[in-house]
Amino acid sequence: MGKKLSTKQIEAFRRDGFVSPIDIFSEEDALQLRKKLETAEKKWPEAFDGAARNNAHLCITCLDQIVHNEILLDAVEDLIGPNILNYGTVLFIKEPQDPGFVSWHQDARYMGLEPHIGITAWIALSESSDESGCMKMIPRSHGDIKEHEDTFGADNILTRGQEVLDVDENKAMSTPLRPGQASFHSATVIHSSQPNRSNDRRIGFVIQPFMPPHVVQTKSRVAAQLVRGKDTHNNFDRAGRPIQDMRLEDVSFRDKVNAIWAEHLYEGAKERRDF
Repeated sequence: MGKKLSTKQIEAFRRDGFVSPIDIFSEEDALQLRKKLETAEKKWPEAFDGAARNNAHLCITCLDQIVHNEILLDAVEDLIGPNILNYGTVLFIKEPQDPGFVSWHQDARYMGLEPHIGITAWIALSESSDESGCMKMIPRSHGDIKEHEDTFGADNILTRGQEVLDVDENKAMSTPLRPGQASFHSATVIHSSQPNRSNDRRIGFVIQPFMPPHVVQTKSRVAAQLVRGKDTHNNFDRAGRPIQDMRLEDVSFRDKVNAIWAEHLYEGAKERRDF
């Protein structure tokens, strides 16, 4: 038994490469976080457009609060230990009846982080169901990095539209979440999500990844947040926390980090997109 996760949940993550659902916020608290996020969207639409969906926690306080939530970090600690870095975040928002989807892929493929021991935390701020396009996982697929094919598909919301070919979808398991719940998955587990066929937004806030400080960025140096414990390795520049929404210095720092991310994620690609 861990601080937050049960022995069964910890075993499931080790065995299958993911665990879901994990209760983090109440539905009421998740609704309040959603309201804060959507208020910020209306006030600063440019902060959520294209590549700005990456690392919005660096300049939007309600998202930073999620990253540092103690219950969430207790669950992470149960899997990777007491010293925890947050590498970054991504907002995956699917509008009602949105054709956007995520193809079968592994998070670790283009990130440049080694060893591949990070944990992606996917937090639902609205209902995430089969109808609204919740994530699907291939159990026990967390191992070696597979070859990915770039598609740059118009409705594929991954950077390169990258996908692992020949996935046996009959093995896939859905991970539906109520608002306030999270799923955790390994950086190497194969996963995807389908379009949102519901009449509500599907709002997912993804922390990608939480990792111990001995992980190394093999492509070029970038920043990360120390969210719990100590960092005696100094493999990353230190990212701070926003004290108010959209301060110019925080926005500038987010843009600097995102520019480095783009170099990493699009390395070797034949084209680029603005996300």
